[in-house]
Amino acid sequence: MKLERIPFNKPYLSGKELNYITQAHSNGILAGDGPFTRLCHNWLEDYTGSKQALLTHSCTAALEMSAILVGIRPGDEVIMPSYTFVSTANAFVLRGGVPVFVDIRKDTLNIDEQLIEDAITPHTKAIVPVHYAGVACEMDTIMNIASRHDLMVVEDAAQGVFARYKGRPLGSIGDLGTFSFHETKNVISGEGGSLLVNNSKLSMRAEIIRSKGTDRSQFMRGEVDKYSWQDIGSSFLPGELIAAFLWSQLEEAKKITRERLQLWQYYHALLEPLESEGLIRRPIIPNNCQHNAHMYYVLLSSGIIRQKVLDKFKQHDIGVVFHYVPLHSSAAGKRYSRSHGSLDITDLYSECIVRLPLWLGLLETQQEQVVNILKSSVELQ
Repeated sequence: MKLERIPFNKPYLSGKELNYITQAHSNGILAGDGPFTRLCHNWLEDYTGSKQALLTHSCTAALEMSAILVGIRPGDEVIMPSYTFVSTANAFVLRGGVPVFVDIRKDTLNIDEQLIEDAITPHTKAIVPVHYAGVACEMDTIMNIASRHDLMVVEDAAQGVFARYKGRPLGSIGDLGTFSFHETKNVISGEGGSLLVNNSKLSMRAEIIRSKGTDRSQFMRGEVDKYSWQDIGSSFLPGELIAAFLWSQLEEAKKITRERLQLWQYYHALLEPLESEGLIRRPIIPNNCQHNAHMYYVLLSSGIIRQKVLDKFKQHDIGVVFHYVPLHSSAAGKRYSRSHGSLDITDLYSECIVRLPLWLGLLETQQEQVVNILKSSVELQ
């Protein structure tokens, strides 16, 4: 008997989205920076403690703004992991920057902070830690390195909304932080993101860059009598309908996080026997990190062929997937970036990682089904 399909992701709806979108229409403001945008900005600033939160139409856009704000020019180098989404690197390449990849840690799959300092050259401008799976990078060490070498830090917290490092929200620690509200994330608006400006020296310019290079935001606050072209920039702000959708999600943030953590913990308990048998490795969460259950992944042990595992799930119509192709091995990565030192851990883990379905509404019986199929597929190899 064919079992019911289990998708990898299923966007969560709070039930208020359409109501708020209707309200936005009734307000007569559909372009950006209306009442719902302000609600989201205030919420994000209160939650993170950031000096300024600015909604963007994607996390990619927030990263592109960051590249402008840190002053990337042709030839400038930016240290980051290769095991990340293309936008992390692309944002800086667009300004002429050169991503410099270092390897990741074995425990968290985050950038190995012990390798950063050796990768610094006179051309290094910034460090971009990526908080993989909503688990924090070792930010104290990274910030200390950046301070000693006068470098900027841009946190790619696309997966880190509502996760913390030593009690501090991810995205609020570096000079700049970026969030994603893509439909695959914990809190969503379909497409969407946010820039967190934690360095007050960058605040006014961030507003200008976001508003096509104009001082329109200051004009709307009555701080100037007319607005005009001030700097480079683009239309980075989302429309008010996106903000209305996002607001309905932010109101449910605690509930969403709590329920995702419950799902994550159930997987973690179910998979302990497989780890004890040496067939997989479960995620490792350092003591100083409070994760957000963005994803649940396992690392397959040596000798287990991942494609056979994925094929088994496909036969049962279950959305289990791998993750990034490391950027250093991609065509554009070879063209626009360079690696510092060996990336052995990146190469190894990218070939053996498997991500399991995790979304609000996923039943425990469905999780058990996922784990049973995983068990059968790894034990037979």
